[in-house]
Amino acid sequence: MIKVILKEDVAGLGKSGEVKQVKDGFARNFLFPRNLALIATGYNLEQIEADAKKKEAKNALEKKKAQELAQRLANLSVTIAVEVNEDGKLYGSLTQQDIAKAVSAEGAEIEKSSIALDSPIKELGIYDLDMKLHPEVVSKVKVWVVKK
Repeated sequence: MIKVILKEDVAGLGKSGEVKQVKDGFARNFLFPRNLALIATGYNLEQIEADAKKKEAKNALEKKKAQELAQRLANLSVTIAVEVNEDGKLYGSLTQQDIAKAVSAEGAEIEKSSIALDSPIKELGIYDLDMKLHPEVVSKVKVWVVKK
């Protein structure tokens, strides 16, 4: 048996950063060749702890930036003018990409993947959309879809 430090999550074994005791063959033939673990030495433990602190600091900085952006987005209202038929239905639809462009034009850069949109918008109206800026930070943006 050998003690290893997991560098990544391994199904059925443990999460990244944990120290586990595994059989020699499993470590030598599976974990080490795939770069999933290190031998648990004092130096390697210090390195893993330092990496964890860096990740935590980076995550805190990203969360702070996301909170600042969320405050800007909370007061933001975006108007998108579109072509419609006589029934008020859009020719085509508004997607996450269209909404991201409109929000970016207002000065708040966001990724299209952060917009929570169940299905494309196909009708005129006012929509409150969630923006998932960080795993712990969600903001709302009011989107007005109006006739061109």
